[in-house]
Amino acid sequence: MTAPIDLERVALLTIDIQNDTLDGGPLEVPGTSAMVPNVAALCRAFRSLERPIVHVVRLYLPDGSNAEACRQELVTGPTPILRPGTPGRALAPGVLDEGTPDLDDELLLGGGIHQVAAGEVVMYKPRWGAFFGTPLEEHLCSLHVSSLVVAGCNFANCPRTSIYEASERDFEVMVADDAISGLYDRGRDELKNIGVTFAPTAFIVRWLRAREPADALEGQQQS
Repeated sequence: MTAPIDLERVALLTIDIQNDTLDGGPLEVPGTSAMVPNVAALCRAFRSLERPIVHVVRLYLPDGSNAEACRQELVTGPTPILRPGTPGRALAPGVLDEGTPDLDDELLLGGGIHQVAAGEVVMYKPRWGAFFGTPLEEHLCSLHVSSLVVAGCNFANCPRTSIYEASERDFEVMVADDAISGLYDRGRDELKNIGVTFAPTAFIVRWLRAREPADALEGQQQS
């Protein structure tokens, strides 16, 4: 069996790996802090090969007007959560290179693409899925991307929704299973049923750098 990933047309997609979701943050998601080093390793590998990287983030206005209905009470409370201008909405340490400019909240909230380095951008998503109400699909298509490696925070919500959206648009998807928090066995099986492949970060990094054949993933999928 051959993994459906084209090395020459692959991009890295990270989802909601922001300070407020880390250990001790107001939107803490268990397991997110532990997987940040793996996300950082993926970013370094993609940068070294000059392959595209897209970081998708959430930003909540103080009045909750751009929040999901189920989170409006939470984000309008006394503790800022993923609020523009606060350190909590920044990408987790190590995800971006040192010296990368701070997020341009106004640009992002307006639906723009914030380029933070060559081939590396940040986008804001107004809901769970990375493709809903965002320029993500257009951006990927403009770069002739057909495959995605996905990492992110809290599989059950935003990563899972984004993966299904990617599949609906015929992107081939691989999940870095040690760079995504909240992944569980049933979710893994359900994604395999729609053609999603899985591999650990170290394998993906070696594979990218060595340009190994995609069918080398067969053993990883069966392990």
